[in-house]
Amino acid sequence: MQVQAKKRSFGFVRLGKRSVITLGAEVKRELRLADGDVFELCVEDGRIILEPKKLIPADQQWFWTEEWQAGEREAQAEIESGKVKHFNSMKDFLTDLGKDDED
Repeated sequence: MQVQAKKRSFGFVRLGKRSVITLGAEVKRELRLADGDVFELCVEDGRIILEPKKLIPADQQWFWTEEWQAGEREAQAEIESGKVKHFNSMKDFLTDLGKDDED
C-alpha cells in the first residue's frame, strides 16, 4: 500500500538567468535545508521533482551498506539489552577475555 504524500504549496517561483530557481525561506525551514545542500532532479509526467540528498564521501560508503547497518542495529540492540561489559584497564579486559578459554 503506497501512502499519498501530502502536497503543500509555497507559491510560485521564477526561472531566472542561468536557469536559477530560488526557494523561499519558508521552504528552507520546512525541509530543514542549508545553503549548499544537494538535490536530485527528476522529471515525472511533466513535473519537476527536487529531492534533497545527502552525499557520502567515498571513503565512508562502507558504513552505509545494508550489511554494515544490520550489524550496527544488532550491536545497538545488545547494548540496549545490557549485553556489554566495561573494563577499567586493558589488564582487566584481557583477564576477562581469558576466562572464556578456561570454561
